[in-house]
Amino acid sequence: MKAAVIESAGLAPRYGEFPEPETSEDRELVSLVAAGIHPVVRALAAGSHYGSHGLWPAIPGVDAVARTDDGTLIYTGFIAAPYGTLAERMAVPHAPRLPLPTGADPVQVAGGMNPGLSSWMPLNARRDETGSLGTVLVLGATGTAGILAVQNAFVLGVTRVIGAGRDPERLAAATAFGAETLRLTGDRAADATAIRSALGDGSPSVVLDFVWGEPAEATFDALLRHSLDEDEGDTAYVEIGSLAGAEASVPAALLRSTRIRLTGSGAGSASMAELMRQLPVYLDLIATGAVRVPTSSYALSSIEDAWSAASNAGTRAVVVPD
Repeated sequence: MKAAVIESAGLAPRYGEFPEPETSEDRELVSLVAAGIHPVVRALAAGSHYGSHGLWPAIPGVDAVARTDDGTLIYTGFIAAPYGTLAERMAVPHAPRLPLPTGADPVQVAGGMNPGLSSWMPLNARRDETGSLGTVLVLGATGTAGILAVQNAFVLGVTRVIGAGRDPERLAAATAFGAETLRLTGDRAADATAIRSALGDGSPSVVLDFVWGEPAEATFDALLRHSLDEDEGDTAYVEIGSLAGAEASVPAALLRSTRIRLTGSGAGSASMAELMRQLPVYLDLIATGAVRVPTSSYALSSIEDAWSAASNAGTRAVVVPD
């Protein structure tokens, strides 16, 4: 079959032949309809992700909309390595297996489920914990996941969203979805001052961090309190991505002076049971247009162009059959 094939870690995929996947009692053969090239897909292919399997050659891709033998469109994933979803066919488990709602756009679903759930899960958990969402700060609001985080927060009844990022044109998209925005400069002191000013006197209920690195350090500086009084705030800081750097220094004084909880959102830390509950919920949000996903479609045979375009943080590249 035809597929996007990566010969070894760090190489870009090429369009070529790959052996047919094998089915079993637990897996069925389905055909590609649409599959997104998410940052996690590129990181796994580079061998830099903590979940990289190290098997080569391999087909990249973690999730997809596919067509079953009876013509049903389903959202699926959990492909056994070295196979992935960027191929004409894939062997997928019988569960989870979510039929697409009538009228759902497969490209929107394939492009939006992975990045959207990365913020939907922690936001939903925080709302359940506290009863409501106050101010949400999104670091990396210029990317696809950041834009979806802004929309997710409003769907869940947030009071206020502050979106931070470096690209002013992409920040405009966050503004269009209702966020207040601030432009980061890369200067830690200046960024900390801007974040502190945007937050005002209060502290955010949630920080969704898609970038880590220096922007995270600037945010820590902005959140650090210079007082011995009890902190009346309560911040859940959720680390989701690391586009600005794999490491960030956390000041000891921040942890002692501020009521803050630092956690991550990703495969391994997220509850699989809760993920299974939220998958159909978020699928419906995309299907009904309650959240809109910025996407660009590419034929499987143009995988080189699609892979290159996937570095454009503001639009999710989605691969479709030829």
